[in-house]
Amino acid sequence: MRVMVIVKASRESENGMLPDTEILTKMGKYNEQLVKAGVMLSADGLQPTSRGKRVKFSGEQRTVIDGPFAETKELIAGYTLIQVKSREEALDWARRFPNPAGEGTDAEIEVRQLFELDDFKPSEAVERFREMEVGAKK
Repeated sequence: MRVMVIVKASRESENGMLPDTEILTKMGKYNEQLVKAGVMLSADGLQPTSRGKRVKFSGEQRTVIDGPFAETKELIAGYTLIQVKSREEALDWARRFPNPAGEGTDAEIEVRQLFELDDFKPSEAVERFREMEVGAKK
């Protein structure tokens, strides 16, 4: 199963502040553990929404909206994508995740399982995704 560990945005991340050396060091050690365990698929931080765009769909019309976007608590600052054998293993890794705001500070990460192609009813569209290896297990 593939699982995404989502780091919520903060006022600091939305203001373009990068994590300090202590947090980066802890994240580096954590990511090394993920790599050594063979579960790491990807991990990245996101630029603040002030550098982002949204595309709003209204029927056939598309409207591009410039960032920044309000409601920091609903925004994502980064993610780690892992492939594990169970939800419990995913939660075990999530519990070891370094506090993204720094120790002693309140923060929250979210753990979400990705859909796999096998979760969908067989169809021509699903087979096309398989041929493109979209959603393929590593």
